[in-house]
Parts: sequence; C-alpha cells; structure tokens
Amino acid sequence: MSAFPIRRASARPQSAAADAHSSNPSLVLGIILATYLMIVLDVSVIITALPRIHSALDFSTANLSWVQNAYTLTFGGLLLLGARAGDILGRRRVFVVGIAVFTFASLLAGLAQSSTWLLGARALQGLGAAIAAPSSLALLTTSFPEGHERTRALAAYSAVAGGGGSAGLVLGGMLTDWVSWRWGLFINVPIGLLMIYAAPRVLPETVKRPGRFDLTGALTSTLGMSAVVYGFVRAASSGWGDDITVASFVGGAVLLVAFILNEMRAEQPITPLRLFASRERSGAYVARILVVGAMFSMFFFLTQYLQGVAGYSPLKAGIAFLPMTLVMFSMVQVVPRIMRRIGSTPLLIAGLSLDMLGMGWLSRLSETTAFFPGIAVPMVMMGIGMGAALTPLTAAGIAGVKPDDAGAASGVVNVAHQLGGSLGLGILVTVFASAQRHASGTATHALAHAVSSAVTGSAIFLALGLTVVLLVMRAPLPAVAFARIRDRVKLPA
Repeated sequence: MSAFPIRRASARPQSAAADAHSSNPSLVLGIILATYLMIVLDVSVIITALPRIHSALDFSTANLSWVQNAYTLTFGGLLLLGARAGDILGRRRVFVVGIAVFTFASLLAGLAQSSTWLLGARALQGLGAAIAAPSSLALLTTSFPEGHERTRALAAYSAVAGGGGSAGLVLGGMLTDWVSWRWGLFINVPIGLLMIYAAPRVLPETVKRPGRFDLTGALTSTLGMSAVVYGFVRAASSGWGDDITVASFVGGAVLLVAFILNEMRAEQPITPLRLFASRERSGAYVARILVVGAMFSMFFFLTQYLQGVAGYSPLKAGIAFLPMTLVMFSMVQVVPRIMRRIGSTPLLIAGLSLDMLGMGWLSRLSETTAFFPGIAVPMVMMGIGMGAALTPLTAAGIAGVKPDDAGAASGVVNVAHQLGGSLGLGILVTVFASAQRHASGTATHALAHAVSSAVTGSAIFLALGLTVVLLVMRAPLPAVAFARIRDRVKLPA
C-alpha cells in the first residue's frame, strides 16, 4: 500500500499490540483495506448484472431489490454482534473467521441455480461480512493512534467505503459482459483465500475480554430492520394499505422498540447506549444513514437508466461510473491535508453540499439527457463531495470512544452504512414504482421518469443529511467564530 505510507507509531495501545506479527503498519492497513474493499464491492458488483440475473433466475421486478437487501440487511443487522465477538474472542481471530464465511458464501452464490438459492447465499455473505467488517475498523482504530496517522488511515478506509461501491459497478459490468454475472461473485474466492492466509501473519491480535453475546439484541435489531425494509418493498408492489405491508411495519417497529429496551437492560449490550451520548457521534450515525441511502439508491437506479433508457451494455454502464470512482479514490490524497487546515466539520459540510448539488443536477434526467454533461459532470461533483465527506463522517462516528468501546463504535458506523443502503433503497423503490405506474408515454419514457423521481429522493436524503450535520453535529457558529478570533489575537479563554 505504498500509496498510503503511514509511519509506525512509536507507542501502540497494549490491546492492539498484544500479539503483533508485523512491524509494517502499511501491511496492516493493506490487509484491512483489501478485505473491506471485497466486502463493499459485493454490495454493488452485481448491480450492473441485475437485468441478466432477472432473466436467468426468474426474479420478479420488486423482488430483484432483495439481491442487494438480502446481503445488506444481514450485514447491517448482525454487525453489532460481530463487533462484540471481536471484543470477546479477539479481533484478528474473528476477522479471519468472517472472511472464511464470506468466501464460502461467495462460491455458493456464484453457483446459484434459483432465486431462493442466490438470496440464501447472499444472506450468508452478509453474515460473513458482519463478522469481519467491525473487526477491520476496530483493528485500524487500535493500530493507528489518534491524530495524523489515524486520519490518513481513515481517509484510505473512507475512500474504500465510498469509492468501492462505484468501483464494484465497473468491475461487475466488465465481468458480466466478458464472462458471466456469476464471476462478480466467484472473484471473491481467490481474494478471500489470500486474506485468510495473510491476516494471521500480518495483523496484530487483541486482548480477549470476558463477556456475553447479546443474542436477543442481535435478533431483534436484524429482524426489526428487515421487517421495515420488507414493508417498503412490499408497498412498492402491493400498496400501502396491503395487510402484509402494514403488518411488516408494525412488526418492525415492535421489534426495534424491543431492541432498545433490551439494550437498556442488558448486562453487556451489543450497542452500548453511551455511544449516543455524544451529539457528534449520534449526528454522524444519522447523517451516514441518509448519505449512504442516497448514494446507494442512485447507483441502483442510474444503472437501470443507463441500460434501459440509454441502451448501454453492462460493461459500458459500469464504465460510466468511472469518473466518480476515480475522483473519490484520488480524494484520499488531499483530504487529510484539508482537514488539518480547515477542520473536519467544515470539510464535511462542504462535501455534502457539493454532493447534494450534483445529485440535484442528476435528478433532471430525461430520455434525451446526454452523458456529458448531464451525467458525467454531476457524478464528478458527487465524487468530490463524497470523497471529502466520508472521512470526517467516519472519524466523527468513532471520535472520543474508549478502547473498550472501539469494536462497538466501529460496528455502529458500519451498521449505519449498511442500514442506509437497505433503507434508502427500500424507500425509493416505492417512489420509483409509483412514478413508473403513473407515467404516460412509452416504456422508455416511463423508466426515465421513474429514475428521475427516485434520484430526486436521493437529493432529498442528502439535504436531510446536511441538515443533521448543521443542526446536530456542528457547534453554534458564534462560538466557532469567537474561538477562532480568540486564537488569532491570543485572548484569554
């Protein structure tokens, strides 16, 4: 990982260095980023293949979204349990087990012969990702001390979290066009095997801490989120008044309330509620749900536009996302320097503002929109905006946590990421379906109108995320301004 040179810390927390096998922190970061990239890619790598999967495995239009949601809901719902497992059993050990489960599930998914088989394998992939992902961020947090070194490591991690999704679209398009949609899943197998071999030899082990698994919390949170998302997807095909739709929402709400009550009483909850005592962290979690929901949904619907309206092949549709992907990954080099100069919150505000403007421009899609400038330029704007926003948003989500809570805090960051993708897509699928039903004209016109409506919803999500940052995370402007003036003129505090 020579692109992200990080000097070795002179002193590491004892918990992170208990069984260090490597003296090279760049290798530690390389293993973490490679594994997380594989996990993030799997959210989007088959999006460009969805039309092929639709026909190959006889999916209905509404149920097609479950190719993503079966993965992201299991991933998001069990992340907190995975974080707890890392704390109790040792994060490196849990990290390797998670990669092994993910690799095996990828092989099963690539071999799928029916929709049920594929969805089951995708859910198992989500389980493996939920075991591995929280340990990846926790290992990063404890391997790099707070300050410049952690900021640079988090910038690289955030570039993977943000750019990995669009990179998956490119890779998925290439594999679907050149070989088969199945290779978007098979490609994880050799990478996973390499990580299983390398991780025990490179990553430090953490000290095990006695504890209990909060299975009640894990089950109520996972089932509750799944029921809510299912309600939105069901509403898209059967309407808001459908009995099953209503039952899904009611059941989801009851389960999520039960989850909160359980966490308040549990001796060792998977989500310590003290993590939400900080306005900065709480705001970062909510903003991440909204921002990721906006971006993930945009990927899903814009891919359908490019193939169904513009007539692109899967490969060409994937390549269309390259401007955004390249910009997001290039931002990793400049974000740490900008953060040191202007601070993390102003950078977050600027990034989300640019992202919102780009999404607003993209929402004006029609049958006749040219790729340049109508699609390419907004995607570049969003690439810059997301590249700028994700690093401070990730840092805010783990800011000020004690080492004992590092796993739980990183788990909540990842939960917000995956929940945002599932919930955002579930909500905007209903917008898409309603707009398509009520559109007049040709099928192509109806699809363009529906995609435009869904992307408008993504712009609204970004506006809400920016509002959360401004009202919840940011200190009042007069206090910030006074502090800066005081520092410059050296007034007493």
